[in-house]
Amino acid sequence: MTQTIAPRVRTLVLLLLAAACALLAAAGPASAHAALTGSDPQQGAVVDKAPAQVSLTFSESVSMDDDSLRILDPKGKRVDEGRPSGTGGTTYTVKLHAGLPDGTYTVTYQVVSADSHPVAGAYTFSIGAPSETSVSVYSTDAGGGAVGWLYGLGRYVSYAGFTVLVGGAAFVLVCWPRGSGVRPVQRLVVSGWLALTAATLLLLLLRGSYTSSGKFGDVLDLSLLGEVLQTKPGAALVSRLLLLAAAALFVAVLFGAYEKREDEEKRDLTFGLAVGGTVVAAGLAATWAMSEHASVGLQAGIAMPVDVVHLLAVAAWLGGLTSLLVALYRAPAETPVSALAVRRFSRVAFGSVVALVVTGTYQSWRQLGSWTAFTDTRYGQLLLVKIALVAVLVGIAYLSRRWTARLAEAAPAVIRQRERTTEEQGVGAAVGSKAGKTEKAGTPEKAGTPKKAEASGAASGAAKAMNTGAGSGESADTGSGKAAAAVSGSGDSRRAAQLARQRAAVDAARRKRQRDADPQRFGLRRSVLAEAGVAVVLLAVTTVLTQTEPGRTEEEAKAANPSSAAATSPASGAVTLDMPFDTGGQNGKGVVRVELDPARVGANDLHLYVERPNGDAFDIPEVKVAFTQKAKDIGPLPVVPDHITTGHWSASGVQIPIAGDWEVAVTVRTSGIDQVTVSKNAQIG
Repeated sequence: MTQTIAPRVRTLVLLLLAAACALLAAAGPASAHAALTGSDPQQGAVVDKAPAQVSLTFSESVSMDDDSLRILDPKGKRVDEGRPSGTGGTTYTVKLHAGLPDGTYTVTYQVVSADSHPVAGAYTFSIGAPSETSVSVYSTDAGGGAVGWLYGLGRYVSYAGFTVLVGGAAFVLVCWPRGSGVRPVQRLVVSGWLALTAATLLLLLLRGSYTSSGKFGDVLDLSLLGEVLQTKPGAALVSRLLLLAAAALFVAVLFGAYEKREDEEKRDLTFGLAVGGTVVAAGLAATWAMSEHASVGLQAGIAMPVDVVHLLAVAAWLGGLTSLLVALYRAPAETPVSALAVRRFSRVAFGSVVALVVTGTYQSWRQLGSWTAFTDTRYGQLLLVKIALVAVLVGIAYLSRRWTARLAEAAPAVIRQRERTTEEQGVGAAVGSKAGKTEKAGTPEKAGTPKKAEASGAASGAAKAMNTGAGSGESADTGSGKAAAAVSGSGDSRRAAQLARQRAAVDAARRKRQRDADPQRFGLRRSVLAEAGVAVVLLAVTTVLTQTEPGRTEEEAKAANPSSAAATSPASGAVTLDMPFDTGGQNGKGVVRVELDPARVGANDLHLYVERPNGDAFDIPEVKVAFTQKAKDIGPLPVVPDHITTGHWSASGVQIPIAGDWEVAVTVRTSGIDQVTVSKNAQIG
């Protein structure tokens, strides 16, 4: 049975890890806690004269440098004076050059919020009247790209490492002290420490590039690393490394000196390890609480300790669950995880779930603020997924508790059966010994070859012992010892040692088969494996959730800046325009389709498709798009889309400065001289 279970376990774990990585990969750039809630001039505004400065207001304080806030003229030239200045907590201004001419100007910003996430965006305003501009929508790699994906993966690994390290150590110390001498459990906890340490170093190196350029070349930039160390997230990462040094000492004592102590000494050492381990674990959890969502916003003084308790409860539950899974599948047959240890963990898990419900409810209220935010914001939607996963996990845990109860009921019967088997084998050994003596005394004619007879009898006895099996480790050792002594008497000590090893291997295999054949233990193993699988995905969702802008902040930003909210909200009013064309040349006929999403003021995504009259996609040498609003004398605003695949072009961040009736003109060139422009009007905004 175990031979078929092991490949299934590996396959399931690999599939769950792949699903978690896919979830992280699909998360995209981090949506931070800080959000732009106001600006002067406002997005899309047309002012009569050039302003002296541009002001941006965020939902919380942010960090800025000389390039964080830039103002670009229609030709893309920078027209601001340099480093922004704060004028009132969350409002930041940058002065403009005097005498700016009329036209459309682009405001770009790239800052770091107080909860450590990068925030970037752009909008346009016009002086006098809107004009054509060569500036594309500001797009930054900060928080995205390969560096952003690696940073997100590092965060996931750090959460997983913390969970395994803290939860695994707690499982050994509180639930299963004998586990301190079990190698697979030792390797698991040490792996958690190594994963957390490596992920913390990776995050520290990636931090500078993650919040600025997003380039791999800047990962080893010492100047950026120095700037990171002066920030709150950088200090938190360094503090985490120092605490990990203390955690290494704790792990060394737990799996070294603790295992070798006697019971009386163990009790005294347990208290010291419990106090020291709690302090280190709480300190590690505080490095997240003091630098991320909990440290800013509403009731930060309450939210940070609540977040610490939340993280510790997650570690105690999921980390202990992982340790139990390893113990059930990988613990040696001589030291199987006991029913008492499983019952203890069941109580710890129940307390952790209660703590998670209480702290999670408070965090949800703090980060959402309204029931509608559950469905109207990305944070709320992810939170619903997390709640559903927790509910599934609790349901599976209920099944595990039932198997635990059955295992506890079956344990006394198993112990009594082992005792009876041991007694029977002890009686059998005594009878065999007496019979051997009688036979020796009654056959004097064979006394001439005593060594040969003794060796043959010992080998036969060892073979019988391997075939029948002993009832306990003690009887096995006794039987193999007698065989070894007899063979040693014949001078074949090497054969005796080989027989002893074979006997021990057979006995261990027998005990493992008996353990794995227990239906209660088998059912518990399956339910715990299912719990661990759900926990992997739950941890991935939690990681994405910590990188997502809270629903309360998102709704406040929408209320303070409706036009910006409309520009960034999901599209329900996308515009699709089909325009037949004929350039007059060979293969010059076809249809060009323009899709503008979300067709509102601000940034839009444009997709353009070229098809033959029969519907087949085909490529042409050149295609261009221009937007014009004749009523306001705006445009044409040119867009040159990028070629994606056969018959498909795309452009992101197409800026529409104001709402109204826009003419969308597409220039199609099918050869060196054959070209035509077709157009249609569309209501945008």
